[in-house]
Amino acid sequence: MSNENPAPGRTTPAHTTPRPLRFNAFVMNTTSHIHHGQWRREDAGQTEFTDVNTWINLAKTLETAKFDAMFFADVVGHYGDADADYSVYVNEGLQIPSNDPTVLLGALAVVTEHIGLATTSNVFQSHPFQFARQLSTLDHLSGGRIAWNIVTGTQDNGSRNFGLPRLTDHAERYRWAAEYIDVAYKLWEGSWDEDAVVKDRAGSRYSDPEKVHKIHHVGERYSVEGPHLPSPSPQRTPVLFQAGSSASGRDFAARNAEAVFIIATTPDVARQQIEDTRRRAVEAGRAPEDITFYQGLSFVIGDTEEEAQRKLEEYEQYASLDGYLAHSALVDPDGRVYPPETPLKDLETNTQKGFAEWVSKAITDREPVVADIAWRSHRNSRVVGTPERIADQLEEWQAAGVDGINVINWVIPGSFEEFAEKVLPVLRARGLAQSEYAPGTLRQKLFGRDRLPETHPAAQYRGAFARHEDAVPAGA
Repeated sequence: MSNENPAPGRTTPAHTTPRPLRFNAFVMNTTSHIHHGQWRREDAGQTEFTDVNTWINLAKTLETAKFDAMFFADVVGHYGDADADYSVYVNEGLQIPSNDPTVLLGALAVVTEHIGLATTSNVFQSHPFQFARQLSTLDHLSGGRIAWNIVTGTQDNGSRNFGLPRLTDHAERYRWAAEYIDVAYKLWEGSWDEDAVVKDRAGSRYSDPEKVHKIHHVGERYSVEGPHLPSPSPQRTPVLFQAGSSASGRDFAARNAEAVFIIATTPDVARQQIEDTRRRAVEAGRAPEDITFYQGLSFVIGDTEEEAQRKLEEYEQYASLDGYLAHSALVDPDGRVYPPETPLKDLETNTQKGFAEWVSKAITDREPVVADIAWRSHRNSRVVGTPERIADQLEEWQAAGVDGINVINWVIPGSFEEFAEKVLPVLRARGLAQSEYAPGTLRQKLFGRDRLPETHPAAQYRGAFARHEDAVPAGA
């Protein structure tokens, strides 16, 4: 099979075996994550999300199927107008109630061996010193399998839950994130030298004090002295995911991300976004292959096309329009929700700017409106058909530059079990899915190295900090 889009930086002749796609289970510690209304089905185990065994059993299923990672989304508030009635979210179970995914990863780390574990954390929900310590701890517990999805927030209500009057301006949120992640980089990469831990029993010296450093960070929002309390974990810095698709988000990803989560409306739109972000990465001094891209897709699988269509009709019977509209709610500068019929060209919004821009580009036969956000996110991110037809479509996404798929469930665990049983064997026969895990950390499995490359901005802090308490190192 011809492979017209080899892995970035790798020359692959035509008519050779294609590179495998990566597969993450895109989940959330809640009842209704992406496909709203499906929790009402009898086979929807996501209603038992508070039971740790729901996630332990799913993690074991995914690891047996050789999924690359479990990717947990998260929010810290409800969507839409923070001052309006929020009963739709409570009625729908739409990401409320929800539990903290970072806490859950500790349980999953000790019952799995290979699968990556990714958590989502907003830059304003936890101080960077505390958060860096949590992720280092998890990386130790898991043997180096932790990833962080860096987000900057989309909800006024979430911001108010942490003492802010409202959601910070879109561009300012990324400035905030830049300092936040800079503090984390200093702690993860610079506070401890590689050989600082000596475990010298005879000399009564666990670590070498000359190789453990304070970071003395003083910035616009944070003042952090250090040192980092955990010793270097297997990856030091967790694998870095990011999901921003706006211009500011793509700039941030180009400088920092190793994996970018996209929900493009078509493979061609994905290609544009990928090429643009990789161009920005090169401008930032990184290599284009330093960043990989994961398209979010859900699957309706049938042994025949007719069976797949019947299943789709069943899913549609449970689909909640109220849920999809509430999830995709866009707010104006005053925090009020735009009506569904509002033309996208008239939006002035602080949330979901990137996705609105890509939906506007995808609809060319009429004026796109706010309601299209809901339906595009629901309908354009699903693939319907036989395993062979699904494999054909995944090849199209790969040809557009996509490196992996974030598999979105209808129900847990059934959606993932069916994908593992029916689709993965077809993909493996085509060389599009791995049959075994590579050894080592998550970054080793994904990129062939345990640590961030020298081209990454975090690398500047390796060896940058003096031991002396009165010294303020470069980059502080």
